[in-house]
Amino acid sequence: MRRRFTNLCVLHAIGAAMVIASPAQTFTTLAEFNLANGARPYGALVQGLDGNLYGTTGLGGLNNNGTVFKITPNGGLTTSYNFSGIDGDFPYAGLTMGPNGEFYGTTELGGAANRGTVFSITPGGTLTSLYSFCIQPLCADGGNPYDPVVRAANGSLYGTANSGGQYNAGTVFALQPDGALTTLTSFTNGGGGAFPQGGLVQGYGGDFYGTTSGNTVFKISPGGLLTTLAALGGSTYPYGADPKDGLVLASDGNFYGTTSAGGNVIYCSYGCGTIFKVTPQGALTTLYSFSPSPDGELPYAPLIQATDGNLYGTAANGGVNGGGTIFSISLEGKLTALYSFASNGNSHPYGALTQGTDGSFYGVTSDFERPSAGSIFRLSVGLSPFVTTLPGFGQVGATVKILGTRLTGTTSVAFDGTAAAFTVVSRTLITATVPPGAGNGTVQVTTPDGTLLSNLPFRVIH
Repeated sequence: MRRRFTNLCVLHAIGAAMVIASPAQTFTTLAEFNLANGARPYGALVQGLDGNLYGTTGLGGLNNNGTVFKITPNGGLTTSYNFSGIDGDFPYAGLTMGPNGEFYGTTELGGAANRGTVFSITPGGTLTSLYSFCIQPLCADGGNPYDPVVRAANGSLYGTANSGGQYNAGTVFALQPDGALTTLTSFTNGGGGAFPQGGLVQGYGGDFYGTTSGNTVFKISPGGLLTTLAALGGSTYPYGADPKDGLVLASDGNFYGTTSAGGNVIYCSYGCGTIFKVTPQGALTTLYSFSPSPDGELPYAPLIQATDGNLYGTAANGGVNGGGTIFSISLEGKLTALYSFASNGNSHPYGALTQGTDGSFYGVTSDFERPSAGSIFRLSVGLSPFVTTLPGFGQVGATVKILGTRLTGTTSVAFDGTAAAFTVVSRTLITATVPPGAGNGTVQVTTPDGTLLSNLPFRVIH
């Protein structure tokens, strides 16, 4: 089980309190948590159909069991839901958006057996408990999920539980919309890894990929066939160790991840962490080993790939001031420290970044060492606005949601160059019909401000 607070390492705070940002970058603290409205946000934010951002706090709220919150792009923060324990406790992970704009999430604790839950929640704050873990004999269904679920192409939710299962080393599960749970596999303490952490990502072929605290990268089919793809190593191993928060599937077809230990041991006793690449066949490469300054250290969160093709992430500690960093890294391994948090302010970003359709990055800090209970921030680096489709695939004739900003006045929508019928629902949402003759490719939306392109290619299913 992941503990709520961990003494990670001595901070490498040097110099006066300051931040590092190039003139082309703008950093803004949008809101702060104060315990009453939540505390200790750890998960990534998700942009809703209304253009607002939604997330969770692990603690705080009316019952100190955590919250679900909404924040506008301008910083208006609203508590959507306060957990009470029986409906969940300590929602460590961020939310996953469903096809109709609802959200899905997990809590590490709470529920019928106090071993965690999966829930759904509407943007308006109506919560439904879908499943309580450890209700089967000997906890065969798993327990303590603290990573997000992923909604697969077949409509089911897939996720990991960090404990329980046949060998009490965690599970991978599939959950139907009606709450029926299937345990796909139980991890062991053997060579196949144990205690999955970081959630799952679905590959192009339909299989899921993830990591374990037993220092493995694994693949699992929707039917439950588990394969160990690669093994990470000990604290001094060049591939790094202790991958915390999963993988990202990049445009080159490979997976990229972070480890919170291993790599550079000159400044960090157990290594400052690494970034690695693994192919779908399991070939493992270390792209980068962190050093405390200016890179940062302890990259706990997963990476994301932005519209410029680079990967972006956060390091929880280190940087020029010891409060953590935001960085970018090319697929070839060139890392740039973009922003350094001051150690005595809103600091220590444990969660992943989210790129909003306005082109900016949004994230949270956890501030475990000061009275402040965390914050929400935005970093703009000059990337252009874009649109994203929900879902990212569909048959000809299917209705697809297109999310963006400033969509009012849209004059045309095209799938890979083929014109499509569309309806402007709001300034942040369009619905469109996949047209006959469309191929896999970019979705183009023409607005009075210019043409917006989708961040990912749309896949036409035949």
